[in-house]
Amino acid sequence: MTFLNNLFYYGLIIPVSRLPFPLLYGLSDFMYLVIYHGVGYRKKVVLKNIRNSFPTKTETEHREIARKFYRHFCDLTLESLKVFTISEKDIHERMVLKNPDVIDRFFNEGKSVIVAGGHYNNWELFAVAIDSLVKHQTIAIYKPLTSQYFDEKMRETRSKYGLRMISTKIVKEVFESERNKLTATIFGVDQSPPYTAKAHWMTFLNQETGVLFGAEKYAKEYNYPVIFGRIHKVKRGYYTFELETVTDEPTQARPGEIMEKITRLLEKDIIDQPEFWLWSHKRWKHKRPDAVMSLAV
Repeated sequence: MTFLNNLFYYGLIIPVSRLPFPLLYGLSDFMYLVIYHGVGYRKKVVLKNIRNSFPTKTETEHREIARKFYRHFCDLTLESLKVFTISEKDIHERMVLKNPDVIDRFFNEGKSVIVAGGHYNNWELFAVAIDSLVKHQTIAIYKPLTSQYFDEKMRETRSKYGLRMISTKIVKEVFESERNKLTATIFGVDQSPPYTAKAHWMTFLNQETGVLFGAEKYAKEYNYPVIFGRIHKVKRGYYTFELETVTDEPTQARPGEIMEKITRLLEKDIIDQPEFWLWSHKRWKHKRPDAVMSLAV
């Protein structure tokens, strides 16, 4: 298995990663033809998600969103491979933080923060760039991959310019061990929750949706201000991101209020430019259980 993993990684991923961007996007154009017009990768899932999210749009509009999504998805896939070998100079040219003062304010006040966002635009490039662009030590919460080999490669890649990768299995331990340091802990909030009874349930994109509660839980427990991270696509291969304070007094928020605010901000971005969200994800595979645990517990 190690031989096959090495062959795939060094024989395919790294050579593709080293391609100059013009060739990379030529490959992306071909990939789009194959997975959208050819094999139809998760096309039923994508169209179902889009139809349910935008019931007032026409079928023509649904398919246009799907077409644009697959164009972006192919770029995203190959840009994510590029991250394995991208230089720090290229990172800073292609992912620009527009308003560092939002987060630097809390660093100057001696406060750690929670940064929340979704799978919108290029979160992989954001992950590699973020630590060198802010004063806090950045920490990303992630679910380990099934393959230990590729999990290690992914962690090495994302953390090569300073980001620390922390497994979902040891989040509490890390918050405790780092509580006297100035950290910015990054949470993705748009995954499907594994424990539906512990999720916060709300309407998101016209559908009843369970929302992961971790960002709010730890913000309240440690009294960390919460910031939303918004990524914009300027043009092919170039992005900016902006930060917006959700709350600087998390302990004063009612149960679920912080997650509602974060999710509404993400929802607005998706409604404005839907093609940049990850529609191929089975976001709504769970239903609200009959008995939902109180968020106040």
